[in-house]
Amino acid sequence: MAELQHLKFEKADGVARITFARPKHNVFNIGMMKEFIGVLQSLSADEELKCVVLFGEGASWCAGVDVGDHKPEMAGTMIDAFNRSLSLIENLEVPTVAAVHGACLGGGMEYAIACDVVVAGKKAKFGQPEVKLGFLPPYAAIRLPLLVGPAKAIEVCTSGRIYSAEEAQAMGFVGQVTEQDAFSEEVERLVGEFTACSPLILRLNKKAVKDHLGLDFPSAVKKVSSLFLEKLMKTEDTQEGIASFYEKRKPEWRNK
Repeated sequence: MAELQHLKFEKADGVARITFARPKHNVFNIGMMKEFIGVLQSLSADEELKCVVLFGEGASWCAGVDVGDHKPEMAGTMIDAFNRSLSLIENLEVPTVAAVHGACLGGGMEYAIACDVVVAGKKAKFGQPEVKLGFLPPYAAIRLPLLVGPAKAIEVCTSGRIYSAEEAQAMGFVGQVTEQDAFSEEVERLVGEFTACSPLILRLNKKAVKDHLGLDFPSAVKKVSSLFLEKLMKTEDTQEGIASFYEKRKPEWRNK
């Protein structure tokens, strides 16, 4: 992996931690997006991976995308890089967590809601204020209706309002709100729940949730049941899980 200028990255025990580190507010530019793409690409083929956590350094988690990169002569390159990074997050087969502690605005909020789980400190703030500068949030326009419904999505995108962590949780796109002094502990507690599991079984659980979306109920049941019987039940790790239960011991996952 090339040397990183705007991100920090570490991976241990199946957990990849990516930290946005572009002072002052972790505003993405095209160069930072390309770094992010490179890191995400390196993770997409990692079969030992159990989860990916996105952090922000400093006062803000991510305050958006550089307005300068929205100029007509740069907008095409910017949106291509932005869409590519979001696609890579969406396609990760393991759980993804946005650990949001401060301002999470514009493109930053879009990166957060691309993740499977958003954990927010009480001082976190969310919003899509682009409308006030004459822009729209492309990914939020697609993703938010699935998370909060069309009416609330339109409110978020057209008002430019900034929401508290509790308001975001009430809408449904933030999963957990924690006290600021317990934020890191709660994020690591969640990570610990993932690391206790088999990488393969985590992938199959996420696949079970995502693969049937948009299908009618009979088709969805058929597809998820097939995954259960034809994939899950034929894994060594499922058999190990059953054995460990009866033998009253901690399972020893083989990722097979």
